[in-house]
Amino acid sequence: MKTARLLLFLTGLMAALCWAVSSAPVSSATKPAAVVPPPPVRVGTVPAVLNEASGLAASRRTDGLLWSHNDSGGEPVLYALDETGKLRGQLRLTGEHNIDWEDIASFEFDGRAWLVVADTGDNDAKRHDCSLLVVAEPDPANLSPDHELTATVAWRVPIRYPGGPRDCEAVAVDTREGKFYLLSKRTVPAELYTLPLRPPGGTVVPAATRVGQVTRIPLPDAQQNVLPIPTGRYRAEPTAMSYSPDGSVAVVLTYGDVWLFRRAPGQGWADALSGAPEQLAPHGLLQAEAACFSRDGRAIFVTGELPGASLVRYELPVAKPYITR
Repeated sequence: MKTARLLLFLTGLMAALCWAVSSAPVSSATKPAAVVPPPPVRVGTVPAVLNEASGLAASRRTDGLLWSHNDSGGEPVLYALDETGKLRGQLRLTGEHNIDWEDIASFEFDGRAWLVVADTGDNDAKRHDCSLLVVAEPDPANLSPDHELTATVAWRVPIRYPGGPRDCEAVAVDTREGKFYLLSKRTVPAELYTLPLRPPGGTVVPAATRVGQVTRIPLPDAQQNVLPIPTGRYRAEPTAMSYSPDGSVAVVLTYGDVWLFRRAPGQGWADALSGAPEQLAPHGLLQAEAACFSRDGRAIFVTGELPGASLVRYELPVAKPYITR
């Protein structure tokens, strides 16, 4: 969101107002569930090279490793971080361009660990070249902050929405179903789409399937709606989505809040995401754009799209264990 990004560099008074609005509770008329304690802990900051962090994913090869990337116009590079935000290494996708990378997810498929980069940003809903880029996750032993690894895209999934282009910044993977899930950003309510994990070869690009809507995230109230800042007018827009490793919980990040959607045994994601979510404590970020579960599914990491953004960690309560499907 280019306009909002410029507005973030206003005076300290506006930043303070933004924080106050971010921390304001949802009105009782629309509040879906009680806030789940405890509040997040600031565990560090992202490195300077990540000045517009727009996605987060936990490594599927080792504990304590996260992957991220910059937003549109950045280098076509994935950055490996430890769980305090310290740079561990870099992976350049050769032959690719960061047109508008907006999310990243990790998954295991055919006995290997993969990362998918969502080149899905489309502020004006005009792009016909959006796609998902799948690359093998490198061996963590080869990572170093002092040199850059390279990789080529193993396969890509072109995106064609029914009804025309959409802006999307939230992508998750369900390997049990063999599907990518995409959640639109600027439609009200947000729309949920699926694409096959690995489409069959051929010249015909399969259209994304619209499977539902996310209707229970509250819209900005009257006070918030007059503020042209992420945690004001745009606070309900989804900027990231991730599924827990065991497939029982989804986290949806918006500019204003973090929402958990729990899934009952046998329930589909469309039904789960149409239900009432649990609202976590405020993330406290001015432009929150990246979120993921930890590798063990017991924590959620969140960061934002500003230089020196904080990396925060939510510890999920053990009193509500995950459901194994």
